[in-house]
Amino acid sequence: MTHAFIVDYRKRSTTAGQEVAVPVTVVEVPPLRVAGARVYRRGPYGSRVAGEVWGTGSAEELTRRIPAHPASGADALSGFGALAGDEVRLIVHTQPQLVTGTPSKTPQLFEVRVSGEKFEERRAFAVEHLGKELSADQLIREGEFLDVIGVTKGFGFQGHIQRWGVKLQPRKNSKHRRMIGTLGPHNPSFVSYRIPQAGQQGYHRRTQFNMRVLKVVRDPRSDPVTPAGGFPHYGEVRSACLVLHGSLPGPAKRLLRFRTPMRSRVAAVEKVDLRYFSTRSKQGV
Repeated sequence: MTHAFIVDYRKRSTTAGQEVAVPVTVVEVPPLRVAGARVYRRGPYGSRVAGEVWGTGSAEELTRRIPAHPASGADALSGFGALAGDEVRLIVHTQPQLVTGTPSKTPQLFEVRVSGEKFEERRAFAVEHLGKELSADQLIREGEFLDVIGVTKGFGFQGHIQRWGVKLQPRKNSKHRRMIGTLGPHNPSFVSYRIPQAGQQGYHRRTQFNMRVLKVVRDPRSDPVTPAGGFPHYGEVRSACLVLHGSLPGPAKRLLRFRTPMRSRVAAVEKVDLRYFSTRSKQGV
C-alpha cells in the first residue's frame, strides 16, 4: 500500500471536488492464459456442463497442475462451436513466473464467466481466445468499480479476548480472567452463536465490494509505481498492475480475484483525477 492525492469523486462527501489524500493498494495483474472453455446448461437440478474444449497452446507450467493436459482436436472445437446453452466460462490459469518473487511455481486454475448479451457472441469469444492471454487492460477501465475476492490473514486458534475484543474479568475473579462471564441463561439451555468464544481467527474467504480503480498501469518501467527499496514483504512490481482506492484482504503475494460489481450504485464510469502518486520508501513504516 501507499498513498495518493486525488480530486474527491464522491459527490456526497464533505470534500467533494477538493484534493484529498487517500490510501491506495497496488495489485500486480499479469495476464491470464486461457486453457479451455465450458458451456453450462441450466436444468431442474442446477447448471450442468453441456460441453468443454481445451486449447493446445497452453503454457508448460500448466503441467504442474494437470499432468495429463486434455488438449482437444479440431473435431471437438467444431462441436463446441455448435453447442447451445445458457452460460459460457473460460478455464484460465495464472502465470507465476511473471509475478515478483512468488513462492509457488504451480499455476492456479479457475473459471471466469464470459459476459455479453447474446450466447453466440460469448461462445465465439471463448473459441477465439483459446490458448491466448487475457490482460487486465482488455477487461478493466480506469474509474470503474470491482469486487475483490480474497482470503484474509490467518492468526490461528485464538482465545476470547484476542478474537472478539471483550474486556478482561476482574482481578479477583475465582476462575479464568481471559474469558467471558457467562455462556447464556439456563433457559433456553443452549449456547447461542452470538456468544464470543475461542476459535479460528482469520484465514476466511471475504469479498470487498465496490473497490474503485484509480489507475491502470500497463508498463511499470515507463510509469513507475514501486517505492524506493520496493514494497515491504513484496519487492518490485514488474508487470502490469492496478491502483485501487482502499485496502484489500489478505497478505502480500496471496491470490486475489476480481469480478464485475454486484452492488454498484454508479452507472457511468468516470476517470478519476489522480494528481500525485507516492513512491517514497516504505521500509521504515
